[in-house]
Amino acid sequence: MAYGNQALNINHVVGPQADLAITTHGSDWYWAVCAVMSVTTLIFMGMSFMRPRADRLFHYITAGITLVAAIAYFSMGAGLGQVPIQAEFVRGGSKQVAAAGTREIFYARYIDWVITTPLLLLDLMLTAAMPTPTILVTLLADEVMIVCGLIGALTQTSYKWGYWTFGTVALFFVAYQIVIVGLRHANVLGGAPKRTFLMCGVWTLFLWFLYPIAWGLSEGGNVIHPDSEAVFYGVLDLMAKPVFGFMLIIGHMKISAADLGLSIRETSPRRAAVEKQGGSLDNRNGHNEAGAGVGAAAGGTTNGHSPATGNVAQPTVSV
Repeated sequence: MAYGNQALNINHVVGPQADLAITTHGSDWYWAVCAVMSVTTLIFMGMSFMRPRADRLFHYITAGITLVAAIAYFSMGAGLGQVPIQAEFVRGGSKQVAAAGTREIFYARYIDWVITTPLLLLDLMLTAAMPTPTILVTLLADEVMIVCGLIGALTQTSYKWGYWTFGTVALFFVAYQIVIVGLRHANVLGGAPKRTFLMCGVWTLFLWFLYPIAWGLSEGGNVIHPDSEAVFYGVLDLMAKPVFGFMLIIGHMKISAADLGLSIRETSPRRAAVEKQGGSLDNRNGHNEAGAGVGAAAGGTTNGHSPATGNVAQPTVSV
């Protein structure tokens, strides 16, 4: 009976396999990163219960980031979500990369990024209370960056570097929006929002500019082995997601949604019942208090009841 990590052997029958692919060591590393992403997801969700519902937005976004990443790393650890692509540079004399025709490309990684990187940017830009049009155009540039990376990785010829260039330009645009536009809005807020934005923004951009280097050494240039690629990307993702998440959520401990201009209403069952009738809980409470005051001043009612008739004085609800 075989023991240990048998995922690659079991899933070897799923689709075509590349000549140059991760080994059991790479698979073990992917499983380890999956475990870290999974645990931090639970921690972020647990931390959300320490805040009012209206202030849990950033906890939910950040937990979603690590959850999606956990699924992606589960797939890659199992040797799934990959496709063999002919390497542009064979590099037969390299100690890292043996002479091999095809290299394993994990498209699961890019599915992860196309979901999680916009959420990361959303965390940052909402912290700086950036305007919606700026947020949307930045998210669009981010999606362009990721899609270009995927198309480039799947391209066998030197044209892949054209996609790398497009993606890098998009990255610089995102950096401009964070460094210049975002900082301008964070300065207006000041205090904890500014400190959190600066800390998380600098951390994120530093890490993000290492990703094109990792791409050039792995999917692009076929310089390092897929196991080394796994470690390179895995360390970056751990720093950019769980570590970023803790920095952001701890920074938001002294920030409320109202501080950022976010209008998030916490609806209780009682409020929902009143609003279903077309009224407002605040208005109804105000009229109850007003009605009780008027009745007491008239000397003829107590707690909304008339001593003469016993009828209940009904409050008027503003619509």
